[in-house]
Amino acid sequence: MDKQQFESWRYDVQPALSSKVDEFHFLGYERVTEDQVWACLMYRLRKQKEFIHLHAFVQAILSLKVQDYMTWVTKESYREKNDWFAKETLV
Repeated sequence: MDKQQFESWRYDVQPALSSKVDEFHFLGYERVTEDQVWACLMYRLRKQKEFIHLHAFVQAILSLKVQDYMTWVTKESYREKNDWFAKETLV
């Protein structure tokens, strides 16, 4: 699926994204941003080969669960190459 199709809909689905972020904030996940939710959705929909209608895309946004989001965040943190001990000095 072409990612640009989704990018063109980002402005149109802004209320759904805001609603999902507000839901996560209400559940105690205060650091969630719209960009992170968007990136998570792009990751989840990356293998779609068929055309997705706008209403199905909004449904995918609104049905995103906290567990799915947190799984994505965990996987992304493992993918990043961080040197956790680079700033520490050995005594």
